[in-house]
Amino acid sequence: MNPVDEVDDLLTRAGARWRADQDPPPEPDLEFLMSGGRKHRRWVPALAAASVAAVAAGVIAVLPGPQPTTGAPQTFAHGNQAPYDDLLVRDGDRVEATGQVVVEPGKDPVFCPRLPRPVSEQPWLTEAPVCPAQYVVKLKNLDLDKLTPAKPTGTKAIAVTLTGTWSDRTIDVRTQTVPKVRSTTAELSLPPDQVPCPAPAGGWSTKPNVYDKFAIDKFITPREDQANDPQVLYPKGRTPGAPEVYTIGVAHGDLAAFRTAFQKVYGGNLCVHRVKFSKNELTRIGTAVFALIPKGLGVYGGGPAAEDKVGVSAVVYDDALKNALTPIGLDNLDILVAIRPLR
Repeated sequence: MNPVDEVDDLLTRAGARWRADQDPPPEPDLEFLMSGGRKHRRWVPALAAASVAAVAAGVIAVLPGPQPTTGAPQTFAHGNQAPYDDLLVRDGDRVEATGQVVVEPGKDPVFCPRLPRPVSEQPWLTEAPVCPAQYVVKLKNLDLDKLTPAKPTGTKAIAVTLTGTWSDRTIDVRTQTVPKVRSTTAELSLPPDQVPCPAPAGGWSTKPNVYDKFAIDKFITPREDQANDPQVLYPKGRTPGAPEVYTIGVAHGDLAAFRTAFQKVYGGNLCVHRVKFSKNELTRIGTAVFALIPKGLGVYGGGPAAEDKVGVSAVVYDDALKNALTPIGLDNLDILVAIRPLR
């Protein structure tokens, strides 16, 4: 396999894992479907391969590009700073938690979010479903017998959805269920991508798109302050013979001029559209998110979520996390949590 393709596949799979929604855990051995419907294929130049993923305490954090060097404090575009108050959890709130109960011999069962697995998927990193301390949520009144018919031997992780009362990073459990595993082809199918450009007259061409990634790299790299990384989208779904659309978001400069210049290195279906942030701007936001992982705030992932946002995966959105994310710009983020309030 081409080494650039390997980076592409790595980022696609890793980015999709933490971006997945809070539905029941995806089926085993179907990693491509962990996106919960998002299957955008992001192509990243080989020069960015070294910074695609970072492993911290066995947890993956995917950044949208290389980390900038240290220097002047980073500033970010701010807008609405209360877009996620509906996710805010405080002591005394009723909550719903979707993730897993981790049972270790000699210890009380605890709740843990579905942490991304290291992309290396080496057995010694994935077989023991332990939960790093900063992601542990204690449980009261959990009935383990209702979750598993047999007493667990060794360390075990059981997929669950719990409801209860949140207090002092503990859930007083009221209901507990084991999510059903989806298995039918219809349930596992992925919807078509939403291309942010109208189709041309006659529709998108179904001719195979043949392009030179290195020529595209040469074009895009000097323009990372202007645009973000291209994506290949599938407006008719990912089926044999379906059209592919190369999509590029441009944050600064004239769209028509950018499109004309890019068509000199790419002649297939093309969507050039306006976005809020360039790749380098998203990188700075992603780096600020990444820096929160070791701070004990429950952040366990970050990476490209959409062209104008950077994703944040965390255990719970509480006041401490809100205060840490506010300087980054809450409206610049797509926050995914394992524990949500029940209003």
